Amino acid sequence: MTESTMPVIEIDGRAATVETLWPVVGGYGHFTAMQVRGGRVRGLSFHTERLEGATRELFGTELDAERVRGYVRHALGRGGSGDASVRVNVFQPVEGPGAPVAVMVSVRPPVTMSAGLQRVKSVPYQRPAAHLKHVGGFGQAYYGRRVAAEGYDEALLVGPGGEIAEGAITNIGFVAGDMVVWPDAAPYLRGVTMRVLERELGHAGVPQTRRPLRLADVTAYDGAFLANARGTAVVAEIDGVPVPTSAQLLARIAELYESTPWDEI
Repeated sequence: MTESTMPVIEIDGRAATVETLWPVVGGYGHFTAMQVRGGRVRGLSFHTERLEGATRELFGTELDAERVRGYVRHALGRGGSGDASVRVNVFQPVEGPGAPVAVMVSVRPPVTMSAGLQRVKSVPYQRPAAHLKHVGGFGQAYYGRRVAAEGYDEALLVGPGGEIAEGAITNIGFVAGDMVVWPDAAPYLRGVTMRVLERELGHAGVPQTRRPLRLADVTAYDGAFLANARGTAVVAEIDGVPVPTSAQLLARIAELYESTPWDEI
């Protein structure tokens, strides 16, 4: 699949049509997004757990992980490459408690995290039902575009008291000496890459903790990083305030993620 080709979009293993796509625009559903290389993905079990749990919560029904994997494999085959950006959406064609769900798989060209140090700007926004990766992220897109127009790389979502939650499309973590600190003052999505890092840091013996963090606390830390399916990146600035970038643990975090095994879909 090349950037010049149209994305592949399938619903339940069949090419999407206007009729089958129509229920998707209702704005109620959930998804997961992944980077696939050679038909493999990092943290596959975390992706399927996310989809299964959100399906139970939003629709009151079960979703078979193998069914999803089969749909992804099929769509990747049509895309003509095992390297891709893949998004899996789950929705109900006919609304009703316990009604069957449909699975939409979109396959587009692969992408990576923007190279270089990242500049972040805080915005007064928190996602509703933040523990879910749900559709309808207008607020995230709105603030993401606004900060990008000002030359920033990512929006940092914060509460009314400056409580740090998450990035618009990332998780954020901080470094304190030899420890990774995850913010825990406001609701956030525990992203797949965050979960992969938690696992790999644990295996490597790197201590981690969660604690309430606010914007006023940023200068007390030795570094910060962003993480999502595209990878990890070091933060150099938050709201114009420089953040240290030379901590050895920041490089270790990137190394651990890059060495994470890829799972066959």
